[in-house]
Amino acid sequence: MTTAESCTGGSLAALITAVAGCSEMYVGGTVPYSNKLKQELLGVQAETLAQFGAVSEQTVIEMAEGSKSRFETNYAIATSGIAGPGGGTTEKPVGTVWIAIAGEQETVTKKFQFQNDRATNIERTKQLALFMLWQLLVKEHQIGISF
Repeated sequence: MTTAESCTGGSLAALITAVAGCSEMYVGGTVPYSNKLKQELLGVQAETLAQFGAVSEQTVIEMAEGSKSRFETNYAIATSGIAGPGGGTTEKPVGTVWIAIAGEQETVTKKFQFQNDRATNIERTKQLALFMLWQLLVKEHQIGISF
């Protein structure tokens, strides 16, 4: 697995690498905050950024799929958003976040609209990204879960 983190700034990677044995499944990640790095490191198309912006479903899909492809992994998580307190617009207010998980069979995305402070928005993004990964793993591997 790999990560491509814009709005979470590497904190998702830090969360993953805090777990002993993570090197068995985590190869690393990128923190492409700028559009230039999204293009250079992950292969996000300039046209996608121009048409939809960095905080969009199209961009996080290209980030996740580019990370998975370029780092040759089975799964990739991508995050992009406006954590705050500034940077929001009418169309994309502070707290707008897109997460994409590129899996072995499909890529899933979800938009979230948080209304909290920066730290809380980032924390929620990390937790929801991991939850989305878990859901995709369960689906793709038909894992039965019982409690």
